[in-house]
Amino acid sequence: MKKKLLATMLISLAALPMLGAAAATDKPAQCFYSSDWNGWKATPDSKAIYIRVGVNRIYRLDLAGACPTLQTPNARLITEMHGSASICGPLDINLSVSDGGDFKVPCIISDITALSPSEASALPKSMLP
Repeated sequence: MKKKLLATMLISLAALPMLGAAAATDKPAQCFYSSDWNGWKATPDSKAIYIRVGVNRIYRLDLAGACPTLQTPNARLITEMHGSASICGPLDINLSVSDGGDFKVPCIISDITALSPSEASALPKSMLP
């Protein structure tokens, strides 16, 4: 009986890394290339931006504070990359917004989160980029 229990525990322990790998593949990729960014939509409080990457990936860029210029009709995002064109975290990109004039307002990114397909589909259509 003890040998059977020990064998079952060993088999279970051996399977744990495989389960972790399967769970890791369900999580969306955190990094993306700036060239794959296809659109954006600011939240009503101007404290975050949802961006579309590629065809069907959605990311949330949380801002350190409200960036009201995002709500202007002619708002344009201005991005400056640090290092490579791969964006994996807030330090990889400087984000500013312009209302169409020469003046740009910095919008500091505090966090970047890749949404799972279920999280993205739960967003209201008005928030989809």
